[in-house]
Amino acid sequence: MPDTSDPTPPKPVDPVRARRQKIAKYTLLANRVGYLFYALAIATFIIGFAISFNATVSAVVIGSLIIGSILLAPAIVLGYAVKAAEREDRERGL
Repeated sequence: MPDTSDPTPPKPVDPVRARRQKIAKYTLLANRVGYLFYALAIATFIIGFAISFNATVSAVVIGSLIIGSILLAPAIVLGYAVKAAEREDRERGL
């Protein structure tokens, strides 16, 4: 039988760190999706350049770049903010 009389109480959950972890998860997702839209824009441009560059290809490239930028701009900034806050907490011993 396992010993259930562990004298150490469970660590309390820090709401700031929990929220920071949630933000980090969403920024990682936004980074991946944003870069995926950039890759789509590049692939569409190359295919359009090789075959036939028309209005549809142009719209897909421009739309992908806009969506990728909208996702990546805040995600990159928030990602660095979360990493800096975690690093500062580690340095302070928290």
